[in-house]
Parts: sequence; C-alpha cells; structure tokens
Amino acid sequence: MEIRNLGGSGLRVSAVGLGCNNFGQRTDLETSRKVIHKAIDLGITLFDTADIYANMGGSETVLGEVLGARRKDIVLATKFSKAMSNDGTKQGASRRYIMSAVEASLRRLKTDYIDLYQQHDYDALTPIDETLRALDDLIRQGKVRYIGNSNFPAWQVAEAEHVARAINTSRFICCQDEYSLVVRDIEKDLLPCAQEYKLGLLPFFPLASGLLTGKYKRGEAAPNDSRLGLVQRLYDRYVTPRNEEIVEKLQAFAKERGHSMLELAFSWLAARPQVASVIAGATRFEQVEQNAKAIGWRLSADDITEIDRITKG
Repeated sequence: MEIRNLGGSGLRVSAVGLGCNNFGQRTDLETSRKVIHKAIDLGITLFDTADIYANMGGSETVLGEVLGARRKDIVLATKFSKAMSNDGTKQGASRRYIMSAVEASLRRLKTDYIDLYQQHDYDALTPIDETLRALDDLIRQGKVRYIGNSNFPAWQVAEAEHVARAINTSRFICCQDEYSLVVRDIEKDLLPCAQEYKLGLLPFFPLASGLLTGKYKRGEAAPNDSRLGLVQRLYDRYVTPRNEEIVEKLQAFAKERGHSMLELAFSWLAARPQVASVIAGATRFEQVEQNAKAIGWRLSADDITEIDRITKG
C-alpha cells in the first residue's frame, strides 16, 4: 500500500482509506470486525469516521470495540460539529461544545487520543478563532494530534488559514470534500485553495454512492441491495441523464484499456493534485480487497485529457 503525507504535515496515511460510516448501521459488529481487520492486514492505515455516523455514535462505538491493540497501527480520524442531539443543544464548533464532544468521542473509541480531528461543517455562529484556539488546546493536551475541516467553502478554508497564522495556533492540515469523476465542483475554488495552503485532500463518495462501480446499467433500476437502490434521495441525486451518459463513456474507456470502473475511479482520484487518500466504505471484506488494489492504474497524460473530455463535456 502506498503511503503519502497528508498535505504539508508530517502525518502519513495510506493512499486508500477506509470510510467507517457503515459500521453499526449497514454492517453488524462481527461483519465490521472482519472488514476492519482485513483493511489493516492490507496496509490501509487511515480509518475515517464521525461522531454522527450510525445514529449518533454507533460507528465510533464499533471501532472502540474492535480495534483493541491494533489501535496503534492506524491513523484514526473522526469529526465533530454536526447535530448529536435532536434538540440542537449538541452541535457546532464553540469551545464549550468541542470540549465535550471530544471527550464523548474518546470514550466511544476507547482511546486517549485522536490522530485527526475534523470539523464536519462550518459553524456560522462561532468565530473561527474560538474554534481554532479550542482545537489548539486539545493538541497541546495530547488528546488530538492534527486537525482538519470538511465541507468548508474555499473562502472559509482561506479564512481559517489566515486566522491560524495571525493568532499562532495549529492550522488545518486537510480538507475532506466530495470529489469524483461525476462531481468535480471543488476544482473551481477549493482545490486551488488547498494547493496554495498545502492542505491535503481527502475525497469522499469517490464512487458517487456506487454509480461509478460499473454495476449500474443505463435505463435500468438500481439493484435492490445497493445504496442507490435503498436510498431514493441518492438515486435522484446521482442517476441523472448527464451522469448516465458520462458513466457509459467511462465504462467504454476503461474496458478498452483492460481496466474496471473501480480502478478508473480510484486511480483518477489518486492522481489528482493534493489527494492524500481516497476514502471508501465497505460492507464486506472482499470490497476492502478490491478498493486496496484499485489505485494501481497509472494514467497517462493522454488518458487524463480524454477523461476530462468525457466528464467535462
């Protein structure tokens, strides 16, 4: 497994990461255990979860139950700021909330430190300097080692960078945002911003919720056991005439070159500027094996040009 630095930091992560949102939700404890151990055995070190995953705490709880002595072998990433209660009292990025949220995550994860603590959403009600000072205190206390952001617009990423410099606190080392062959919006502003400030990029939904796996056929219903088959809002979002046309052309492109759609989706992302690790979930250990091998295709400059032509029009 290829290992890369996360942005301009010294934190090193596997080029394929494991998204943990299925644990405690789509996969039970024993299935999750198999997936987790298989990932570690294959050299996957970045495990990405969030306090909100699996009905507020379920994913972190499973990781805490399963990891045990293997905790030291991984880079454990989690997130805070999304609502952890139905009444709106447990959310955001204020100092008060961060200090309680991190303790709750540490308890569920059964660990005394978090390698990468990420703000899951921008909090318009809290000044960014308050958030950064609180996170910096956690780093000084040894409870958190690095910090990142997720779902921030580019201007907010830049604001956080300059405020951290001005008040002399730890800075975000990475951004986690949606990025795939059919969702390339971040290339306009966020990706150049990440390059300018040496922030690593952790793309999520690399397969567009399964659209880019190659399992779906244009004009046919999604398989009943698939994410797009189970969640109507995801089907409505990704299965559009534009995306179906792109996928059909990409399938032909990959087939002509002797590769799968999975290899194309992962290898293309792995070759993009600032991408440190491609985060993908798995509900079976066989999927982990497929994901781990999927970044082996070294795309040529001509390949990249053709892919751009297909996906950008």
